[in-house]
Amino acid sequence: MRLADFDYELPPERIAQQPIEPRDASRLLVLRRETGTVEHRTFRDLPSYLRPGDLLVINDTRVLPARLHGEKAGTHGRVEVLLLREISPTVWEAMVKPGRRLQVGALIEFPESLTARVLARTGAGGRVLQFSAPDRVRERLLAAGKVPLPPYIHRRLQHPERYQTVYARAEGSSAAPTAGLHFTPELLARLSALGVEFAAVTLHIGLDTFRPIKVEEVERHQMHTEHYLVSIPAAQAINQAHLERRRVIAVGTTTARALESAADQAGHVQPGAGSTALFIRPGYRFRTLDGLLTNFHMPRSTLLLMVSAFAGREKVLAAYHEALREGYRFLSFGDAMLII
Repeated sequence: MRLADFDYELPPERIAQQPIEPRDASRLLVLRRETGTVEHRTFRDLPSYLRPGDLLVINDTRVLPARLHGEKAGTHGRVEVLLLREISPTVWEAMVKPGRRLQVGALIEFPESLTARVLARTGAGGRVLQFSAPDRVRERLLAAGKVPLPPYIHRRLQHPERYQTVYARAEGSSAAPTAGLHFTPELLARLSALGVEFAAVTLHIGLDTFRPIKVEEVERHQMHTEHYLVSIPAAQAINQAHLERRRVIAVGTTTARALESAADQAGHVQPGAGSTALFIRPGYRFRTLDGLLTNFHMPRSTLLLMVSAFAGREKVLAAYHEALREGYRFLSFGDAMLII
C-alpha cells in the first residue's frame, strides 16, 4: 500500500488556528459508509443521527501541561521538552529540542527550582529524563509546564482549558482527543435525554500524534506504543450493546484504537490496562465499532489511514474534497465528521 494514495492538498488557511465558540457550533459532515453519501450539518445536530440505545464511547484522557522550556546547565542554551509518558513520579519519556545538544548525562534547568538529567535515549529519538526538585516534584513539574498545542497551530490559545474535553479526567496525554472537543455539557444532557448511553475508556495520546509516516510502503511504518485502560463497567457496557445489537460509536480515533486493542478476535472487549502499537490501515477488520466520530486529519497520516480503513479510502477522500469545497475547517480545532 502506497502512502501517496492517502494524500490530498490541504491549504494552510484551512487549518483551524483557534476553536470555534460555542464548542457545538462547529460543522458536522455526515458520511454514510454503505453509500458514500454526505450530509452537511452542525455539531449540535448530532442527536438527529443517534437513537435510543446507541452507545457513545469517549476517551476521558486529560492533556498534561507537558511542554517545558528550560536551559542546558553550563551553556544556558534554550531547551524545549515535551513530556510523553510517566515512567515513575520522577522519570519521564520525552521529546527534546535540540536533541543533538542533550546527550546522556546532560542537565536541564527549569523554573520552579526543577532540574532534569538525561538518563537515556529512546528508540524513537526521544529521551528518558530524571527530574528532581527540593520537594513536590510532580507539582512543580506541572506548574512549570504549558499545554502543548500541535505544531501546525501558530496562534496563542487564550484559554488552555479549551484544548481539553469537557469530560477530561485522567491526566496523562500529550495531545487532546480532538473529536471530543465539540461536546458541551448541554449537548451531553440532550443525548442522555434521548436515551443515548455513554462509556468512558482512557488512552493517553503520545508520540505518534506528532510523528509522520516516513516510508512510502505504509506497512513498514512502526507505531509508537500508547497506554490504555478499559474499566470493567465500560467493557460490560460495550459487550452488552454488542449482544443486544445496539450501535457502538467511538468518539475519536484514540477511542477506536483503545477498543480494537482491548477486543479479542470475536469482538469481546476485555477490561484492564494495556499497551498498544496497533496500526489500523485499510484491510483491517474492525471488531467493535458501528460508527466513528472524528475530525479531519492530516494528509499521509496514520489517522487518515485509520478512517480510510473504517469507511473506505475512496469514500473518505471524496468526503474530504467536498469538505474543502464547502469551507470546512481542518485538524485539531476544526470541524467534525460522523461516519455511520
